[in-house]
Amino acid sequence: MDMFHEEVVVKRNQGAQNILYILALIAMAVCAAYGLFMFNILIMVITSQGFSTGLLPDILIVLLAIAAAVMLFLYRDRIKMEYEYTFTNGIIDFAQVYNNKKRKNLGSMNVRNVEACGPVSSGSFKRYSTMPGVKMINWFLNRDAELFYFYFVKDNAKKIIVIEPSDTLLDMIKRTVGAGKYQVN
Repeated sequence: MDMFHEEVVVKRNQGAQNILYILALIAMAVCAAYGLFMFNILIMVITSQGFSTGLLPDILIVLLAIAAAVMLFLYRDRIKMEYEYTFTNGIIDFAQVYNNKKRKNLGSMNVRNVEACGPVSSGSFKRYSTMPGVKMINWFLNRDAELFYFYFVKDNAKKIIVIEPSDTLLDMIKRTVGAGKYQVN
């Protein structure tokens, strides 16, 4: 019998996230409209009066407005970000999902290969996170949630992954991880 569980972690309070997304869309439209309108005026001024160094600040402002519109267009979906955890027979796949449209695979991990795991509130997490040379990888959204960590060494690099699992996923991890690796002290 296969053990399979898939879950999506979303921000609990999405009101601020939705407002920020709408503000980004409005700012993108305003920057694009301003940039294109001023670009037309600059072209008209340059063709009628010629180029002068007094136009450089105006050109810079137009380029910044257009660049801001392009950056907002490219990165606006990252405001509404979710994490997806998929557990299949001891292997967890991690992914980021942007605005329910774009998916970025973050990696895969065999739970049996971790050296230690447990709640972030435990003493073992404090012990591993204060070790020199440990790289922290945070794949969670809600800081007030019951966070869980995995400590492992890969290619001589010490890493800790912090996630936000549900009780179902946590039970599957505990059953699969192996003796002595789940630590709460």
